[in-house]
Amino acid sequence: MAGDPMRIQRALARAGVASRRSAEALVAAGRVRINGKVAIIGVSCDPSVDHITVDGKPVEAPTTFTWMALNKPAGVITSRKDPEGRQTVFDLIGGRDAPGLTYVGRLDFLTEGVLLLTNDGDAAHRLTHPSREVARTYVANVKGNAVAAATEMRRGVKLDDGMARATDVSVQPAEQPRTWSIELTLAEGRHHEVRRMCQALGLEVFRLVRTHYGPVSLGDLKSGTTRSLTARERAMIDAITLE
Repeated sequence: MAGDPMRIQRALARAGVASRRSAEALVAAGRVRINGKVAIIGVSCDPSVDHITVDGKPVEAPTTFTWMALNKPAGVITSRKDPEGRQTVFDLIGGRDAPGLTYVGRLDFLTEGVLLLTNDGDAAHRLTHPSREVARTYVANVKGNAVAAATEMRRGVKLDDGMARATDVSVQPAEQPRTWSIELTLAEGRHHEVRRMCQALGLEVFRLVRTHYGPVSLGDLKSGTTRSLTARERAMIDAITLE
């Protein structure tokens, strides 16, 4: 049965082959074929009926999409493989790895918390695109003048790649003496953004947890375990990623 026609770069992203930008590069390099013919950027296809290959290997269109939330522990790499042999998020999910599964919004080695995993590559790309302004909430345990830092976070902190501003910030004393817990929400996901903001404001971060990614919350999910997204979470993600 025929499906919805879409541009080839979107079809590749949706199948989890690559991001749209990387998919465009694959097409431009002549590595993609549709029904045996070399594809060009922007050409439409129907993944449900057209035979699409990359470097001669068939691209399978997912019949259903998998979405799960992982509570990533500290000391785990957000990658499929690590050249240093360290544990990855894909090691944690083991046999639950679906074809084309990718992560949504990388967490650095030491950062914990909610990490989305899906085989809907197109939706993953849209969720991470700055134009969508998908909220991410973090809790940082810090040492330093957290009250003053929170004020600056609301105003905006100058980083080497531009201003970073929290849309919401709250501060409260943490359990350890002379430490603070800062909860902040950002509408973008730049590299090490929270840690760089804290460093710029003279705060020492000794724990960082992402508690929310868009409509998905960490809740009481145990460290190193996963859960499937709820129907409500899936519907909200569909609303965010709808063209």
